[in-house]
Amino acid sequence: MIKALFFDIDGTLVSFKTHSIPVSTVEALSKAKAAGIKIFIATGRPVAIIDNLGAIEHLIDGYVTTNGAYCFVKDDIIVCNPILQDDVKMMAQFADEKRFACVYVGVKHIVIQNPNELLYKIFTDYLNVRNFPENEPLETIFQEPIIQMTPIIPVDVEKEVMSRLKGCISGRWHHEFTDITANGADKGEGIAAVASHFGIEINETMAFGDGGNDVAMLKRAGVGVAMGNANESIRAQADYVTTSVDDDGIRNALLHWNVIEK
Repeated sequence: MIKALFFDIDGTLVSFKTHSIPVSTVEALSKAKAAGIKIFIATGRPVAIIDNLGAIEHLIDGYVTTNGAYCFVKDDIIVCNPILQDDVKMMAQFADEKRFACVYVGVKHIVIQNPNELLYKIFTDYLNVRNFPENEPLETIFQEPIIQMTPIIPVDVEKEVMSRLKGCISGRWHHEFTDITANGADKGEGIAAVASHFGIEINETMAFGDGGNDVAMLKRAGVGVAMGNANESIRAQADYVTTSVDDDGIRNALLHWNVIEK
């Protein structure tokens, strides 16, 4: 029996075409909630830019954010897994050396190093972030725990970056950037920690995703569901492939697995 549902946001709950949650998804999650199933978010977004869930906010029981590095339920922090300070310093040095933009997510602030047009295009046009937090001085990243770094770099530069970092993993879900977190901080670990907090076994969970940073949770969950808009490498990691976010994918999967009724 499925007792908990975990959802990626971009490309899973929220359409890249409309930047909204399909009505069919809202209705399906409302039915699941009424049946006593817990509903959780599992996203690469930091808390400060989760601004597109208004239609289902009242249904959400907890959050796995920054790809599992920071997870919470109301005021209870379940996971906070910061990046080694030496790795943060190395990234800052390398970003200046190569002149690429990088977003640092701290427990309190978001700092942008070398901001450029591509960075803002990604966050405003692609992710539809309406109110990006006001930038803080770069020195801020050395004064608080950093839970995620998002450099705007191609794959070849990512490989060079990762070779310099001692304790990090990378989760790319867009060709223009990747999300870097500490070892052990991924969505799979995040959903396991949150499920355990509620006394839910991992085989009683179902996770939905469409990107490379979702693979860990698709493999860890009792049932991993890939959206139809995911690429083939992601779909191959899932237990089930549903239709796309714009073609009622979440509702169709929940019906298929008898989590909800018509």
